[in-house]
Parts: sequence; structure tokens; C-alpha cells
Amino acid sequence: MTQLDDDAVGALRLTGYAHGGGCACKIPPGELEDAVRGLMGQPAADVLVGLDSGDDAAAVLVREDLAVLSTADFFTPVVDDAYDWGRVAAANALSDIYAMGGTPIMAVNLVGWPREVLPTELMTEVLRGGLSIAAEAGCPVIGGHSIDDPEPKYGMAVTGVAHPDRLLRNDAAQPGLPITLTKPLGVGLLNNRHKRTGEVFPEAVATMTALNRDAAEAAVAAGVRAATDVTGFGLLGHLYKMCRASGVGAVIDLASVPVVEGARESLREGFVSGGTRRNLDWVRPHLGFGSGVTDDDLLLLADAQTSGGLLVVGEVPGHPVVGHTVVGGGIEVR
Repeated sequence: MTQLDDDAVGALRLTGYAHGGGCACKIPPGELEDAVRGLMGQPAADVLVGLDSGDDAAAVLVREDLAVLSTADFFTPVVDDAYDWGRVAAANALSDIYAMGGTPIMAVNLVGWPREVLPTELMTEVLRGGLSIAAEAGCPVIGGHSIDDPEPKYGMAVTGVAHPDRLLRNDAAQPGLPITLTKPLGVGLLNNRHKRTGEVFPEAVATMTALNRDAAEAAVAAGVRAATDVTGFGLLGHLYKMCRASGVGAVIDLASVPVVEGARESLREGFVSGGTRRNLDWVRPHLGFGSGVTDDDLLLLADAQTSGGLLVVGEVPGHPVVGHTVVGGGIEVR
């Protein structure tokens, strides 16, 4: 590509080079489950968490007191600022390790770049953003892999460790326990608005770049055993997956769910991604809700998050309780 000056590079809108943005570009949950149904991986006695429940990371027992965790996550640009996109993508990838109650110990970069379209200076900024978040997490980034790709993509494969007796799993929820959410919802709506209009939402960037480390450590210290993170399938989608894997149901108190500033306005103005609508379509057969709950309320709960918070079955000090688990199945929104 012809070298661009700094002003030209700064004027490029990365989100315009992708069909979707962030975790909203995930393959829809129903389609994904159809595609992997019957694929059992490599079951073995030392595999603690594999494919069965669709958990956040794999876990393998390597010693009586040590489990190794492995995950990978990458996506198309969620914001136009290259450095911030790198930060968001790195925080999102690390989150899978925190969602399992683990500590990330190493990461490698995963990059797809349209080298004939976008300058390499922007790719450098993306990588620099990823390194900054990994450094905050105390997780060294050691190399990676890149390809020439029609769409820009960035993320990480991350290795972590955890004590096998203190893993947070999505199949370990018990009925009669509070449900805690550690980050507000609504960043999917703001990201979609940003992609369409160019408006910048610092609150959304701050939420997406915040590590889930402290919340995970607090959950483990509190004796929690069931958790997942809220990303592309929305709160309803990830909660449904956890309830289904655990054989429990859940009740969500709509008024208790935190929402990032500007998200409700963006919802009213129609900035709803296709991924969010697909999330709601997928989980709707398993939903019950009162007469005061609107379709917009459900779309907010299904909003496709990028680098969202932890959804924890148990109390986490300093974070709101948004519902509770019950005997049975499905999700009721009140």
C-alpha cells in the first residue's frame, strides 16, 4: 500500500472495513451448536473441561494441584481507534481465563490484516494496544501468527493456570443462589452506533478495556464455583448456556441490571446489531417474562457484548446481584 501521512492514517475508520464489529460478528449460537454437534474432541481422564458444556476455556489437569487453561479469541474492529481496538481485543481474550478462575501466564497474537488496503502503522497500533493490556494483566505476549486477510482481525490465544479444585465452570451452578453481573450491559448498542455514525463513547471503551481479573479473584475467594463471561451471545445467551449445562433455571430482575450510559437511548433509536437480534431469537423459546417487560428490555439483555463482565452464580463484593438461580429450567425476566 502507498504510504499515508499521519492525518490520512488518523482519518481511516477501521470499523468500515468489517461486516460486523467485536463479538457481534460471532457465528450465531444456534448455527455454531449445529456445526459442532457430535464433535467430541479428544476426551481423556485429564481433561477437566472440554467441549461438552461450551465453557469459556479448556482445562487439562497436569498435576494434582495444577490445571492448564487454553483459549483463543479474535474479532473484527469494534472501534475505529486502532490502539483501543487492540486493548479491547486483548482484554476480551484474557477474560476467558478469568472466567474460569484462572491466571493468564502467556499469550500469542492472532492477526488478519488487509495489507494492500490498510497501512501497517495501524496494525502496529493494534498490537501496541494489545501489549498494554497484557502488561497490565502480567501476561507476556510471545510472538503470534498473522495472515493477509480481506478484513482486519485481531485477538490472542491465551494460556492460563488454575487450581483444579477452584475452577469456575459454567456447568456448576446450583439452585437458590444469587446471580452477580460485574460489568454493565449495553456496549454492543454503543459499538453499533459508533460504527454507523462515528460517535465515540469513552464509557464503552473504559468498560471493554477493564480486566475481569479482580472480579474473578474475588469470586474464587468467596468460594464461587459457577461463572461465565458475557460476550457475543449477550447476558441471556450466556446465562441460558450456563443454566442448561447446570440443569437449573434463573430469574433476572430487570431493574437491577446495570446499563452503560447512552445504551438505552441508542436502543430507542434503533442501533441494534443483527447479532443481538439473533441472540434473542435463539433464547426466546426458553424465556418467560411479565407483562411489564418489553421487547426492547429483552434486546438489551440479549445485547451482543464485547469484553463484557463476569456472570457469577454467587455474590461478588462490590458488584450488583441481578437475579437468582432456581430449580427447573429456562429464564424468567421480571
